[in-house]
Amino acid sequence: MKTEISTDRTAAVELLRKGEIVALPTETVYGLAADALNAIAVAKIFEAKERPRFDPLIVHLPDRAWLEKVADLPAQDRQLILKLAHKFWPGPFTMVLPKRQIIPEIVTAGLDTVAVRFSAHPVFSEIIREFGKPLAAPSANRFGGVSPTAAQHVLDDLQDRITLIIEGGPTAHGIESTIVAIRDGKIDILRRGPITAEQLSELAKIDVVAAGEKVSVPGQLPAHYAPKTRLRLIGDAKSFSPDKDQRVGLLAWNPAKSAKKNFAAVRCLSERQDLREAAANLFRCLRELDALDLDVILAERVPSQGLGAAILDRLRRGAHRPQDEQDTPE
Repeated sequence: MKTEISTDRTAAVELLRKGEIVALPTETVYGLAADALNAIAVAKIFEAKERPRFDPLIVHLPDRAWLEKVADLPAQDRQLILKLAHKFWPGPFTMVLPKRQIIPEIVTAGLDTVAVRFSAHPVFSEIIREFGKPLAAPSANRFGGVSPTAAQHVLDDLQDRITLIIEGGPTAHGIESTIVAIRDGKIDILRRGPITAEQLSELAKIDVVAAGEKVSVPGQLPAHYAPKTRLRLIGDAKSFSPDKDQRVGLLAWNPAKSAKKNFAAVRCLSERQDLREAAANLFRCLRELDALDLDVILAERVPSQGLGAAILDRLRRGAHRPQDEQDTPE
């Protein structure tokens, strides 16, 4: 199977209608899309990504009218759900809601809830509107690895596993959508993302929920978003000295000029220390460092407020290795 990068949106719609999978750009990361109402098509996503069947997928909607076709809005939370949809859709925001029977069990990993989103990306929006039905679309990469923020990243990971990648340029946000659940007038943040806790707290009381043993939404596994090279999280690289003959890369948040002599390669998330720019650059920089045959990648912590909390979440999961939790530098 030869993989092509193209701008042919008509070809993408035709493949989707035939029950095939297509990589599409969204405003967060590139997604691997299939007809969400076709269980056989959705199974091809799991096969291409080598994704475990217990990990549910997000369902992307062609328009707002589809919300109540795929989800059953609880009466007590209906007003808040619609208010959130009005404020943050289209955009990088996902709500987990009771599902309707129209959604196959493979999409939700057998759960009685479905994660729904309405993308703002113009290319994705055009294709899904023309397709006319919801699309399941997790990140278009091998499971557990660094998410793709460019068409080339998808090709690097899924070449010869899919036939078509639609070129949409680099993604705007660079990290996956915020995922929430709404319960009794309260917003539970299940995965941090571009819509921040501070923004959500303006509409209702919030709670950041730690992932449990059972995966209930995408991106909840403790080890995820990981490069092949070992990733370690540190406070500041200024005082770091590598071991002799050790090739170390730095994913920098702080000004890195004085530290560069100690590293084989340096990628700066944002010269201006802008968290939005850092989020957009995160996965690209990780992929670039991962391709350099390094022994280890050190990532400096970013501030934990606002969007920084979502960046730190990705870095912690990317660095997670149960066997060495005790010696990971803070």
